[in-house]
Amino acid sequence: MSVHEILRMGDPRLLRQAEPITEFNTPALDTVIADMFDTMHAANGAGLAAPQIGVNSQLVIFGFKQNAGDPDAVPVPETVLINPVITLLSKDIEENWEGCLSVPGFRGVVPRWSQVRYEGFDQFGNPIRREVDGFHARVVQHECDHLIGVLYPMRVTDFSRFGFTDILFPERDPNDDD
Repeated sequence: MSVHEILRMGDPRLLRQAEPITEFNTPALDTVIADMFDTMHAANGAGLAAPQIGVNSQLVIFGFKQNAGDPDAVPVPETVLINPVITLLSKDIEENWEGCLSVPGFRGVVPRWSQVRYEGFDQFGNPIRREVDGFHARVVQHECDHLIGVLYPMRVTDFSRFGFTDILFPERDPNDDD
């Protein structure tokens, strides 16, 4: 498959509302998903949304055994999630650092729901329904935000905790943007 250019903040395509997917298990969908995984892995990301590679569809992927950006993060199963719906399961909010492949070189503290249920479909049209918390909940919320045209800096509430990764975390590997 192939690695795509990741659109960066400022590109108006990242601000669109993504369109629902109506056909599953097609060669075209399989190709987009394979390309997204290749692109995510090449960029050392924890997740990727279709709009980030210019595909205006309600499709996100995420998951890792070990996250290069946060080696202490609990593994998240590799997931293809189509037409997602997120429901909060707790009103508890957790703040934590986030980065994004579309906002390279920056990090910010973002409030997110601590526990969510996400529902949708895999690439074959099989239903997915999971209740998650912690980093898994954060990743799925971050990726699904891309489907409604929201980038994580739009959710930052305290800009004293937002900035260049190399300034905030000088000990980090500069290649770990997400």
